[in-house]
Amino acid sequence: MSTSTAEPTCHPSGDRKGSEHILVLGIGNVLWADEGFGVRCVETLQRNWQFAPFVELMDGGTQGLYLLHNVQSATKLLIFDAIDYGLQPGTLKVIENEDVPRFMGAKKMSLHQTGFQEVLCVAQLTGHYPEQVVLIGCQPEELDDYGGSLRPVVRQAMHDALAMGLQRLRSWGVEPSQRDAPLPEDATLTGAMLTLDRYESERPSAEQACRIGDDRFIPKAA
Repeated sequence: MSTSTAEPTCHPSGDRKGSEHILVLGIGNVLWADEGFGVRCVETLQRNWQFAPFVELMDGGTQGLYLLHNVQSATKLLIFDAIDYGLQPGTLKVIENEDVPRFMGAKKMSLHQTGFQEVLCVAQLTGHYPEQVVLIGCQPEELDDYGGSLRPVVRQAMHDALAMGLQRLRSWGVEPSQRDAPLPEDATLTGAMLTLDRYESERPSAEQACRIGDDRFIPKAA
């Protein structure tokens, strides 16, 4: 996954508030169905809203420890991710501050969560850690679908997740404004080829791509 700079998401009239640096981070893998929830949330925020220069939107993908510098430089951190809470698919849950690294390590769904838990722990040890950390997580429905996309219940949950995120940003003094012109496709965080609409419209069917394996060799569990 690609990373962003703050430039495409900046509101042209916003001034940096001293050393304030708010990082809005989507982590996960858009190629593994509901694993892409976090990245899709940040992609949608960038497409629909503009933010002041001290707010950075970033597609953290599955970069793990490569995100350390970004976390260390943030005064506040808002994370979107698919999290296995053991709840009904599409259920949203908010975790805050010291509970975030502990919770991300409790029920790992994929290696990216192991890597990001380490990022948070190392940032704490170095003394460069955000003043506030908020995780907005969504219970996934399906992960084992390489080349798949968000399931309807998870995509529907994005609306409420984004509303929660915007509310939290406003409580941190951020004043987002809706875009008055479409964001150019080549300026998106995920890149033109992986935007949600294009990804879903151009990807082959499950049968053509054999995304869930060949039953002749990998039988499905009964």
